[in-house]
This record gives sequence, C-alpha cells and structure tokens, in this order.
Amino acid sequence: MTEPDVRVRRVYEPPSADDGTRVLVDRLWPRGLSKEAARVDAWPKDLTPSTELRRWYHATSGDFEEFARRYESELAAPEAAAALDGVRTLTEAGRITLLTAAKDPDRSHTAVLRRLLLG
Repeated sequence: MTEPDVRVRRVYEPPSADDGTRVLVDRLWPRGLSKEAARVDAWPKDLTPSTELRRWYHATSGDFEEFARRYESELAAPEAAAALDGVRTLTEAGRITLLTAAKDPDRSHTAVLRRLLLG
C-alpha cells in the first residue's frame, strides 16, 4: 500500500490540475469565493475545530501545541471521527488537498489533520 499523499493549500489559491480531491476543512465558507472558483469536492464540517476552540486559539494567540492537543481530543468524538475516516478513505483513491482560508496553514488545524492523515 502506498503512503497517503496529502497536501495543504489556501482555498484562495487557484485550483491546480494536480490537487487531486479538494477537501475544504473550514467550518465557514471562505468569504468572497464562489463555489465554482473554489472547486471543492468535499466539505466535511464535522472535521473542523469547534467554535469554542477556534475562539480560544485566536483570542489568546494560543500555543499551537495546546491547540493541536485540544483539537485531536475533539476529533475523537463520533461525528468528527467518522468525518476523519471519510477523508482517510479519500486518500486511498489518490492525492487529496486540504483547503483552508487560514493565513498560516502550518499553524492551523490543517497541519494537525495532515499529520493525522499521514499517520
């Protein structure tokens, strides 16, 4: 079995032919972006951090490692775990690109998801 191929990109970047399956991993639709322009294949909202966790992280300029720990704990909930399994299934079919509006994807929930998906 080949290793999963998981990329992370900002949703505002133009889609690329080599993105594979494009998965939006934000709870809210990105401002000012049409669904046609975004070319999103899947939008598993249950996979996103809770509103409370997002607010804590942004309000406190929180510690990323603590955010990641709390987020992983949220991902253990049944709905989130099922959504994560669904995205894992997508990786079996080929490359996926996790899409986010976050300005710094390397210090956002997408980095945590990518690490978990790569296993």
